[in-house]
Amino acid sequence: MQPATASLHPHPPTPASGSHPRGLYLLFATEMWERFSYYGMRAVLVLFLIDAMRMDKAFASKFYGGYTSLIYLTPLIGAYISDRYWGNRRSILTGGLLMALGQLTLFAAASSYGGVQDHPLSHWLLYLGLGAMIVGNGFFKPNISSMVGSLYAPGDKRKDAAYTIFYMGINLGSLIGNTITSLLGDTGRSQDFRWAFLACGIAMTFGTLVFNWGKGKYLHTPEGQQVGLTPTHSTTVKGIFALLPVLLVLVLGILYLDSAKFPTIAPLLLVAVIGIAIMIFSDKSLSKADIQGVIVIFVVSFFVVFFWAAFEQAPASLTFFAKENMDRTLFGITLPPSIFQNLNAFFVIAGAPVMALLWTALGRRGNEPPSPVKMAIGLVLLALGYLVMCFGVKDLQPGVKVSMFFLVALYFFHSIGELCLSPIGLSLVNKLAPVKFASLLMGVWFLANAAANYLAGYMSSLYPDPQSKAPAPVLFGYQISNLYDFFMVFVVSASVAAAILLVISPKLVNIMKAREAEAVV
Repeated sequence: MQPATASLHPHPPTPASGSHPRGLYLLFATEMWERFSYYGMRAVLVLFLIDAMRMDKAFASKFYGGYTSLIYLTPLIGAYISDRYWGNRRSILTGGLLMALGQLTLFAAASSYGGVQDHPLSHWLLYLGLGAMIVGNGFFKPNISSMVGSLYAPGDKRKDAAYTIFYMGINLGSLIGNTITSLLGDTGRSQDFRWAFLACGIAMTFGTLVFNWGKGKYLHTPEGQQVGLTPTHSTTVKGIFALLPVLLVLVLGILYLDSAKFPTIAPLLLVAVIGIAIMIFSDKSLSKADIQGVIVIFVVSFFVVFFWAAFEQAPASLTFFAKENMDRTLFGITLPPSIFQNLNAFFVIAGAPVMALLWTALGRRGNEPPSPVKMAIGLVLLALGYLVMCFGVKDLQPGVKVSMFFLVALYFFHSIGELCLSPIGLSLVNKLAPVKFASLLMGVWFLANAAANYLAGYMSSLYPDPQSKAPAPVLFGYQISNLYDFFMVFVVSASVAAAILLVISPKLVNIMKAREAEAVV
């Protein structure tokens, strides 16, 4: 196949001001269905591992952390292949199809379930389905995120608002997906988990078809040039398809070794950070402002780890809490524990337009906080959420159920904090990344998420289980004897990270201004 050029099928230019380009809403819809698939499956996955596959909480937490870590690690490979060989469009379509197949494989695993001794095939299907999800996400996730920025001209002030709108698609998909899979799968009957996975497979298939339908019509620059096509310097397309089975086997091996044998993912994360840094900083074509912009991305990504490690307790430890320690009765109906993860999506959808208007209004007055400060505010709000939980569980007596108010309040603070951090961070990466490393540096953003999710799985494994006869877990000499001790860990870590980020923000802002000024010129 001959590589396509960026000048094929031009479209009428999009104005630099006013309404957003229609391509944003195509990407919004595609991401919404993909997030239905991902978050819908995530809502019930840990419960499926414990209740149906007979894993204990600590193992299930670490297994889940390894899976989600790889979900965010493979975008580095997908971004590299996209930049050099495939382009965004082919990567998104391939990734979407792989994730749909992965969900259908999980449906098969959940149709015949049990402990590994009695049902080894279901456990192999579990690994295979998750492996396909990991590889598919690696091609899908960094490419659809970077395409949002390519629809706008450099320096376009609408980018932050565009990523906030795009982020609403993520959370709308999460809300729909969590609701459907919680009602279908989290019923208290292990045989019903399969219907949740089937629904996610259907959603992923539909999202991929939507993208394929609209990609040629709506994805173009303000000047009308198509974006996301095969790079003109690409040397192979079919050859990459031959590597997909190899990548799948590699991912499956890493996931199995990390969960059943010895830590494997953590060293990979360190190697990935070092490798990317060497690749970028050794490129002599980058200007001083380019290098400084990359440094800001790396620094900010480091602090993102602290946010997501605490935030991603939702599918594991916070679901354990909702299931075992919280009064889930509402109007005489006992709600499934997984459905409380919907609170995050609900608050983000409700809050995203408000936050977009707030940043716009402050920007017109010249008072909008710079991106690093917004992200530090997000960390502060994260700490406040866990502080509320500490009040709810302090001196909690055995057998006493906590009001759901405390978990609702936690998700409220976390969701507003997320709006201060995640869409702003995506926009920051897009604005600061040199063009030739745009997708790779978006992968760095997801690498921070990979480290955070791996750490989140480890932290969830420290969740104090009153039914366990094992000694209380210890973290850096701090004994976690009860829920108060557990939640206080996140209060302290997020608060310290926020304070440090605020202190260094002025220096980061100066570097960002120099980089953006160069981009405009």
